[in-house]
This record gives sequence, structure tokens and C-alpha cells, in this order.
Amino acid sequence: MLTQSTLETTRLILRPLSLADVRSIQCVATRREVADTMISIPHPYPDGEAEQYLRRQIAEFETGHLVSFAIERKSDKAFCGVIEIRDIEREHSQAELSFWLAVEVWGQGYMSEALKPMLRFGFEDLDLNRLYAYHMTRNPGSGKVLQKNGFVQEGLLHQRVRKWGVFEDVKLWAILRRDWHSETA
Repeated sequence: MLTQSTLETTRLILRPLSLADVRSIQCVATRREVADTMISIPHPYPDGEAEQYLRRQIAEFETGHLVSFAIERKSDKAFCGVIEIRDIEREHSQAELSFWLAVEVWGQGYMSEALKPMLRFGFEDLDLNRLYAYHMTRNPGSGKVLQKNGFVQEGLLHQRVRKWGVFEDVKLWAILRRDWHSETA
């Protein structure tokens, strides 16, 4: 069974998501700018969707397939976004890293800061060998965050997803434990 603790950085607290986050997630995910480049966030974001999302997160955690964290600013406890390790495959020792932030905190380096303890958590606590992540090509900021944190682009998936009736290209990035370990040593 998975265990989850609270992770901290200089400016952030990464804590387990809970049903108490419904209102914050509903508010942030409602923004078109957030949904625009997120593969799995609809727009308009339906009423009640945040609660359903959280219930799915909790169920997936209980089955050992996902660990998700709320990203909170230390200074004022403001909800800033979500970061998760999902689709955990024990047989192949790999999982997907996924994340999103509230529009108000874009460009402040929070996601890059949050990735550092998440990588440590994935490789040390979950004992993974590989973490991978996807982002739409028209969202280069996500690619920059991944690259800055040691991920290497592995491929370009042409028309991988359909967002609002348009097929979108998606980049695939990954980092291996050995490469992460050499960067942190």
C-alpha cells in the first residue's frame, strides 16, 4: 500500500489532496487558461467536477495507482495547483508525472520547485526507475520545466489528443532514476 507524507520546499508545501480542496480545485480549474493546455481538464469545468475528480484521486491512491499532492504556498497557505504521480506500474517500475498550476502563480518558478521533491519521492519512496510526462507542443513552458529538472524528450506524438475539436501534437519526456541520481549527487 502507498504511503504519502507532506513534502516541503523553500516556498511550497506539497500535501495530500483531500475533499477539503474541492472549492479550490473547482475555482482554479474553471479558468479557461488552465484547461487550454491540460489534456484532461474540460472547459467549461462542470459544477461538481472537482468533487468527482478528488474522489477518483482518493480511490486510485487506495489501489496504489496514484499519489497526488496539492501545491500550497507556505507564506499564505494559498492553493496553487496539483502535482501527481499516476498510472504507477509496479511491474515496469514506472509512472506518469502530471501537474498544473493556477494562472495567478504562473511564471514564478513554483512548478520547477515542486518537481524536485516529487522526483525524490518517485525514485526513493515509490522506488520507481522511470518517470515520464506529456505536454501539448503549444505549451512549451511545461517542456522547459521538465528539461530544467533533468527530463529528456523521448518523442513527439502526432495528433495524440483532441482538445476542443482539434487534434494536438504531444511531446513525451522522461527521466530515469540513474540520471536523476547523477544530477542530485
